[in-house]
Amino acid sequence: MKAPEPNPPPLRRRLLWFAALWLGGVGAVTILSYGLRLWIAPK
Repeated sequence: MKAPEPNPPPLRRRLLWFAALWLGGVGAVTILSYGLRLWIAPK
């Protein structure tokens, strides 16, 4: 017998998590790229 699977979270919550993680990743790459740009080629 299989154990009953728990209900997945609602679509809205999953989409919000996806958007938050995506924005966090984009923000982290942006900050890293600007930091490297300033370090490698300072004005």
